[in-house]
Amino acid sequence: MRPEEDIEILSRAILKEADVDAEQLKEEAQAKADAIRQRAQDEAEKERKQILDQARQESERLRGQVVAGAQLKARTRQLEHREKLLDRVFDAAKQKLPALQKRADYNKLAAQLLREGLVQLKASKAVVRADPVTQKALKDGVLGDLSKELNAELSIGEALEEGTGVIVEASDGHLHFNNTLETRLDRLQSQLRSAVYHVLMGEKL
Repeated sequence: MRPEEDIEILSRAILKEADVDAEQLKEEAQAKADAIRQRAQDEAEKERKQILDQARQESERLRGQVVAGAQLKARTRQLEHREKLLDRVFDAAKQKLPALQKRADYNKLAAQLLREGLVQLKASKAVVRADPVTQKALKDGVLGDLSKELNAELSIGEALEEGTGVIVEASDGHLHFNNTLETRLDRLQSQLRSAVYHVLMGEKL
């Protein structure tokens, strides 16, 4: 074989091997590029899911806050309405208290109001202030009877300008006990509000 032919054969072999290497390098590069692209896609998908999850959580949190806020506002409005309604009921009841003085047994009620006031005050000598109607009821023998019953020295003071019932004052003026019907109702309101509201709503106690 001639040297020229040997060189030609060798050249072709080298070129062929180079082509194979080049193709192999190309495939490896393509594979690496595909792997990098796949990793990038995977990372992007993972990041997208994380962002969506965070957005979903934030949305749920905000929705929960909105719902809780709306529920709180509704509850607040309901309570405000309830309290206004109860205030109107107790105000109306307070306006009707003087009508109790028209009862035939009001003398007994006046005596009970005075007795409770004296027991609370724990004074052996006291001045009794009352509205004009209650003053008259007490003067009709009630004051004397209670003086004997409780062994206390009692006297009628100035008439009350407001209130229905009695205010008992110790003779030294340092202590007093307000036992008017209006004040008694005020003292009972906190205990009665729930029960009154249930009655207003038509519920059985």
